[in-house]
Amino acid sequence: LEIEFPEPELPQFPLPEGYETDTDYLKALTYEGAHMRWGATLSPEVRERIDYELKVIDDMGYSSYFIITWDLIKHARDLNIRVGPGRGSGAGSLVAWVLGITDLDPIRYDLLFERFLNPERVSMPDFDIDFCMEGRDRVIEYVGERYGRDRVSQIITYGTMAARAVVRDTGRVLGHPYGFVDRIAKLIPNAPGVEMTLGIALQQEAELAALYAEDDEVRSLIDLARQLEGLVRNAGRHAGGIVIAPREITEFTPLYQVAGEKTAVTQFDKDDVEATGLVKFDFLGLRTLTIIDRAVRVINAEREAGGEAPVDIRQLPLDDPATFALLKACKTICVFQLESPGMRDLMRRLQPDSFGDIVALVALFRPGPLQSGMVDDFINRKHADASQPIDYLHPDLEPVLRETYGVILYQEQVMQIAQRLAGYSLGEADLLRRAMGKKKAEEMAKQRAGFTDRAAERGTDRGRATVIFDLMEKFAGYGFNKSHSAAYALLAYQTAWLKANHPAAFM
Repeated sequence: LEIEFPEPELPQFPLPEGYETDTDYLKALTYEGAHMRWGATLSPEVRERIDYELKVIDDMGYSSYFIITWDLIKHARDLNIRVGPGRGSGAGSLVAWVLGITDLDPIRYDLLFERFLNPERVSMPDFDIDFCMEGRDRVIEYVGERYGRDRVSQIITYGTMAARAVVRDTGRVLGHPYGFVDRIAKLIPNAPGVEMTLGIALQQEAELAALYAEDDEVRSLIDLARQLEGLVRNAGRHAGGIVIAPREITEFTPLYQVAGEKTAVTQFDKDDVEATGLVKFDFLGLRTLTIIDRAVRVINAEREAGGEAPVDIRQLPLDDPATFALLKACKTICVFQLESPGMRDLMRRLQPDSFGDIVALVALFRPGPLQSGMVDDFINRKHADASQPIDYLHPDLEPVLRETYGVILYQEQVMQIAQRLAGYSLGEADLLRRAMGKKKAEEMAKQRAGFTDRAAERGTDRGRATVIFDLMEKFAGYGFNKSHSAAYALLAYQTAWLKANHPAAFM
C-alpha cells in the first residue's frame, strides 16, 4: 500500500482591498518595512537581497506563511505582548527582519537566508517565535478568532517508555520492592544526547550485565521491560506547536482530549500533522521575555515621572561600556544564556568586548567545541597568543573567518567557504553542509572530489583544497547555527544591559 501525502496547505490570509495575491501583499509589506528601516532610499544590496528572498518565497509557495507570521507578531505587539528577537535560522531572512518578525539585520551580522529557506531543497519554513509567558495564550486565542476555532489546534505529544522508566514501571507492576528496582534503574547510563536503550545499557554497563547474567529476577524484569520499551506511555501537549488549517481541522486529523486539559489537540503528532499537509507554527513561552517586560515597565514608569524619554529595549546600542564591564567581571547570574558556572568560566577566559563575542559565546558553550579544542583555539587567537597564530586557511577566506579568528565556528561559515573557494551557490553549500553532518563515507568521498575539482578550477591548489575540505568536514559536526546564536545573544545582551544599568528594576 502506498499513500501519497498532499502538498502543504496554508490557510488563506484575508487580503486587504487592492491586493489579488499573497505575493503582491507580501512585497508591499516588505518594501514598506524596508523604508521604515532605512528611509526613502534603499541601497542596491538591500533591494537585490529583498527581491531574491521574495522570489524564493514566492517560488516555494510560502508568501502566505510570512504574512500570517507577520500578522501574529504585529497583533502581539499591538497588545503590548513582548516578542523575542528571533530563534533558529529564521533570523537569516532580511524579509523577516523588515517585517518585524525578527530583530537582527542579517546583512549587518552576515546571516544567510539559505540556511532558513534553501531554493535547492524544498522544506517548510519554520519560525519558532518566543512570547512573554503571560501573553502567549492571548496570541493563541487570537489565532482561533482570526482563522476560526474549528481550524486551529495545538498538537499532541506521545511520551514513550524509555529505558529507565520502563524498568521502574515494569518492576512496580511485578510487585518488586522499590530499592531492588531503583538499583537496576540507576545502573542504566544517562548520557546526554544519546538515545539510551536497555540493549545499549547491557553492553556499556558491566555491573548491569553481570546482574542480568547471574540473577534470575533481574533477567526476568529486564526481558519483560525490553518487550515494553518504546511503547507509548502517555499523551501530552506540545510546548509550542499550533496548526492552522485551511478548512475544518478534522478534514486533516482526528482530535484528542488530553486529561485535565480544556481544549482538544490533534491526535497526530507534529511529524504526522505535517505529513497530512498542515503547517505547524511554534509559539513558545519564554520567561526571560516576561522578566524583560516587567523590568522595562518599572524603568519607564520611573523615567516618565522624571520627565525622561522611555527605554526601548529593541533599540539599545550594542556597545554599552557598563554592559561589557559586567560581562568581563562574569557577574552574570540571572543573565539569559550566560549565568551557568561553566559559561562564566568561559567568559572569564574570553573577556568579551563586542556583540560578536557574545554571539560566539553562545555557540562555543556546547560539548563539541569544549571537548574538541576549538574553544582554546578561539580564546588564544582572540588574545593574540603567539603560540596560536591566526590562520585563515586561504587569502579568500579572511572575510569569512575574521570575526572568529580563523576558527570555523558557525554552519554559515562552512557554506560561505564552499561559495568563495569552490563557486558553490549558497543553496548547494547548504546541501554540502547537511551531507557533512551525516558523515557517510561514500557520500563524503564524492563531495570531497567535487569540492577539490571546483576549487582547483578557480585556482586553489588541490592539496590546500583537500586540507580545507577536511577541516570543514571536521567542524561541520561542531558548527552552530549563527542565526540562532545571534538572536539569543541579543536577548543575553538585553538582560545584561538591564542588570548593568538598572539592577533594581531587573532584579
